[in-house]
Amino acid sequence: MASEIEDRVKESLSTIRPYLEADGGDITLVSVTDDLTAIVELHGACSSCSMSSMTMKAGVEEVIKAAVPEIKEVKALNLN
Repeated sequence: MASEIEDRVKESLSTIRPYLEADGGDITLVSVTDDLTAIVELHGACSSCSMSSMTMKAGVEEVIKAAVPEIKEVKALNLN
């Protein structure tokens, strides 16, 4: 079950990856916890951008939750 959810989360990230890459960044799924929190890591420009927290809530979290309703929360390891 967990790997199926992880696969769906990764697939949802692939839909927004081109937008992040266009700004010099990227994102990877680190894990999905037992309480269904998706842990992601931002890379490149996304890890230091002043808009990262807004990108996480309005973009990444929304896309993941729409594709995988089981996910309760999305957290970034390296977000200030």
